[in-house]
Amino acid sequence: MDPKQLFDDPRLTAVGLLYEAHHGLLARLEETWKRHGLSGLDMNALMRLSRSSGRKLRMTDLASQTDLSTSGVTRLVDRLERNGLVRREADPRDRRSSYAVLTAAGATRVARVLPAYLEGIDRWFIGLLTPQQLDELTASLRIIRDATNPEATQVTE
Repeated sequence: MDPKQLFDDPRLTAVGLLYEAHHGLLARLEETWKRHGLSGLDMNALMRLSRSSGRKLRMTDLASQTDLSTSGVTRLVDRLERNGLVRREADPRDRRSSYAVLTAAGATRVARVLPAYLEGIDRWFIGLLTPQQLDELTASLRIIRDATNPEATQVTE
């Protein structure tokens, strides 16, 4: 097979565009997080906690949802806890487990960042697509996420 044909494979184009779009979107949104003293990882964790029942997640679930190792999520929560944005709470049913819980200060920080964050999402993501394109993209991303990272949707109580 001709090497040019091999590299013209539409599968490489599709996954390459996904990587490039992801990288570009994060680069555009990063200024918003930094302006509020957060990293992208901080924002991701705080948003996941904000949107979770009781504004808390098991540390293992937070690790899965943020694609971090156990030690990585521990370091993240340690930093967020030092900044007063998150606290740890023991699981009364399992002494080996604990929760990361969004504090009032964490909720306030998210509320301050959210308008600019949503504005950036509208400008660099949602606003570039028609409603039909957005619906199709969201459905497609769910299919890919569920197949490749099913732990990201699991929440244990």
